[in-house]
Amino acid sequence: MTRPAALAAGLVLVALLATACGPDQHDQAARPQFSPFTPATSEPAPTTAPTATPTPPPADPTPSRPPAPRSTVGPLDTRRTTGSRGVALTFDDGPSPDWTPKVLDQLRKAQVKATFCVVGVKVRKYPRLVARIVREGHTLCNHSWQHDLELGGRPPAEIRADLSRTNREIRRAVPGARIGYYRQPGGKWTPSVVQVSRELGMVPLHWDVDPRDWDKPGAAAISKRVLAQARPGSIILLHDGGGDRSGTLTACPGLFGALKQKYGIARLK
Repeated sequence: MTRPAALAAGLVLVALLATACGPDQHDQAARPQFSPFTPATSEPAPTTAPTATPTPPPADPTPSRPPAPRSTVGPLDTRRTTGSRGVALTFDDGPSPDWTPKVLDQLRKAQVKATFCVVGVKVRKYPRLVARIVREGHTLCNHSWQHDLELGGRPPAEIRADLSRTNREIRRAVPGARIGYYRQPGGKWTPSVVQVSRELGMVPLHWDVDPRDWDKPGAAAISKRVLAQARPGSIILLHDGGGDRSGTLTACPGLFGALKQKYGIARLK
């Protein structure tokens, strides 16, 4: 092949390669042009759903408030506090031959005085225990003839007969005994029982602290409840009768010491 012929053949080959590898202008015009910012189809770009704002938790109800202060006066204007800083110990439902002597021993050891709310039928059975209560300087309280929870709802004449009978039995055990207080069983006061007790010269005696020792919760629970509820002047309800009082008896030494140190123990007169 001559040199001009070879050169011509080379030019033809270059043209053919350029045609095969170069862009097809028609195809470029026909296909859509892509860019990173343009969707690939004619459909509108999907929109991202707005993120839901979390619903805040409902506001707390009214913030808890401290319990309302306890009144210094009991139901129907009964006595609830001592009127001084010292607290008062009261023991209900005796006398009991099983528990009253042991409670008296504990009181004597601690050198403190208490009030015993005695039941008439038990006074009749154990008059010597009533005599010991008075001899050792404690206060007596009428607690009805037979611990009648419904006594306050009876006619005034029946209430008077019940309380008077109990007072007579106490004075039979201890002639001339002073009975300055009456406590209605269960604290179920009514205007009638309050009025009759006052007419008989007795102050209606309620309480400020009730550890529910009558339910036999155990010494630790009794102590914890008394110390949590006590305040200056509290009248504290405990029991030396009406069942097993081992929990109360076990709690007594620690309670007497703690109350005496914090408030002082006052005798109701």
